[in-house]
Amino acid sequence: MSYYQTSFYGLLALCAGLLASQPTRRNELKKQADSRKVVTRVDKHPEASWYKVYALVMGADWIQGPYLYSLYRDEHGLSERQVSTLFASGFLSGAVSAYFVGAVADKHGRKGVCMIFCLLYAMSCFLTIIPVVPLLYLGRISGGISTSILFSVFDSWMVTNFRELKLVENGCDLSRTYATTSIINSLSAIVSGIVSEWLVSMTGTKKAPFLLSAGLLWWALQLIWAHWLENFGTKNTESSSTSEKSSRLMATLKKPSILALGFASTMFEGSMYLFVFFWTPTMKSVQKSAGELPYGYIFSSFMASSMAAALIFNIIMQKRPFKYSRLLIGILLAADFCFVKLAGPKTEDATFWLFCLFEACVGMYWPCTGYLKGQLVEDDVRAKVYGILRIPLNIFVVVSLFLAGGSNHFTMVFSACSILLTASFGAVWVASLKESMP
Repeated sequence: MSYYQTSFYGLLALCAGLLASQPTRRNELKKQADSRKVVTRVDKHPEASWYKVYALVMGADWIQGPYLYSLYRDEHGLSERQVSTLFASGFLSGAVSAYFVGAVADKHGRKGVCMIFCLLYAMSCFLTIIPVVPLLYLGRISGGISTSILFSVFDSWMVTNFRELKLVENGCDLSRTYATTSIINSLSAIVSGIVSEWLVSMTGTKKAPFLLSAGLLWWALQLIWAHWLENFGTKNTESSSTSEKSSRLMATLKKPSILALGFASTMFEGSMYLFVFFWTPTMKSVQKSAGELPYGYIFSSFMASSMAAALIFNIIMQKRPFKYSRLLIGILLAADFCFVKLAGPKTEDATFWLFCLFEACVGMYWPCTGYLKGQLVEDDVRAKVYGILRIPLNIFVVVSLFLAGGSNHFTMVFSACSILLTASFGAVWVASLKESMP
């Protein structure tokens, strides 16, 4: 068994141990002295439909990821420049559509927009496997719009649904919901990586994962249609004028806590996207072991690290020993440390574990920022705000990729990421001093 296989199985064992120690809804209800609800093993979890849909849509996203670049280059025969332009068009379409996606969802219903996401992303999958350049661009544009919906409207629906159904009275906890969502995301990534590799080996084409992705999206569409309740962001629509709604939106965006959170999200998630582009050439540059690197096990180790961190988050924050804003500062500092070390001289083993540590930061980052936004942003403008916060992120990634040039410039990229993460840590710290943050 190779070093990377041993590391992966060790991380899985850690996850299994942490999973056995997780706080549960059943235990929470037992602690509520005034709760008369007796939970049995056959009781359906009130958030089960959310978890099922999220697992499917994230699985659909992850399963195509490892083969998108190679499909463009190897099977479609596109040049490096064409592939870069295709990726950039996806991020740009996400930036342009972010605000409008949120506005439509808040006004006309988030459930409906999530259903549109399933259809739009499935269309992107079908267009991606057709080797016609204009259709490939259309596929990337629809994929960019879909990504905006996935990372803004789905969250907005979940938080509003949590509050409208008063799920806290049913033993649920928004912090625990976000942590479980992060765990499901990591599991989906691991399973999707294995399944996509098997599909490609069985069919002999990199188009197969995209077809399966479309099938998963159709399944998610059926679950949303059957089990989700519609919710909106426009409260008191009849009595609120357009200027009043705009003023509420601007008031939210001007809050120091929201500005700092938006800046930190752009820097951290931007660094995360750049990590996705550059981890492979970085590992190749420091490789000392013989033979081809087992990228499947390395990637799975990253996802297992992320899942372990989300499980730890769930255990620690169950008792709220410190504020979520303080935890976010710690996450940003740890991520900063990773990039500082990655930008300097390093060994193969050190590089691998620094990447695992950064993925652990990612595993804690998602539930931490999700909870913070859930507490700081009002339901009536939630999807709009979430969408607007993604605009600078998409622009940041596009500009960074163009400035970075080739994949050999990872040292310069990691140095820039460390500087930007230091700035984001400072922004969150200052905002927490000016305004009370959860």
